[in-house]
Amino acid sequence: MKSLDEYLRDAEEAHGHLCAGQILGVRMAMLGLEKLGIDDPQGADRKRLITFVEIDRCATDAVMVVTGCRLGKRALKFRDWGKVAATFVDVSSGRAVRIAARESSKAVAKQMHPEIPEKNRQQMLAYREMKADDLFDVQWVTVKLPPEEFPGFKGERIVCSQCGEGINFRREVLKDGKVLCRACAGESYYAPATGE
Repeated sequence: MKSLDEYLRDAEEAHGHLCAGQILGVRMAMLGLEKLGIDDPQGADRKRLITFVEIDRCATDAVMVVTGCRLGKRALKFRDWGKVAATFVDVSSGRAVRIAARESSKAVAKQMHPEIPEKNRQQMLAYREMKADDLFDVQWVTVKLPPEEFPGFKGERIVCSQCGEGINFRREVLKDGKVLCRACAGESYYAPATGE
């Protein structure tokens, strides 16, 4: 694995700036990999890891940089829970660890560096220095992964009986005897616009 500073440079380049969330994400991912004994997540160990992230903010980009897990590779899973947390799953052993940023770390950062008035700068410095136990809650968990959640899964492609669009990875819904995509089944995040 790279050093904290190397990962922070990579995260800044990938994300466009360095902030407290990036530092949390890098440290979170490094700790998760350490707990699982994964040393080379983008090389020899790249097929061992699936990561669940719980927020769509800066920390997630940093987790991606460290782990090499990506949505397009089906190794990164997003759960919109609004928490600065991630679960790292070693698919070869089945072990999983969930790491969440402690809310109390903000107060600890303020105590560590009261001389820095700007909150983000204060947290950035403190989050680099803070012990992992002060920064994160660590919990060993169980994650059940059905076959369709694994990278490389080759499942049957189903066609929605209403809109005609293809559905991959067993995401279809059976409603009133019809096979539907989630949008046609009423779970749509969008609505057709009138006009253009």
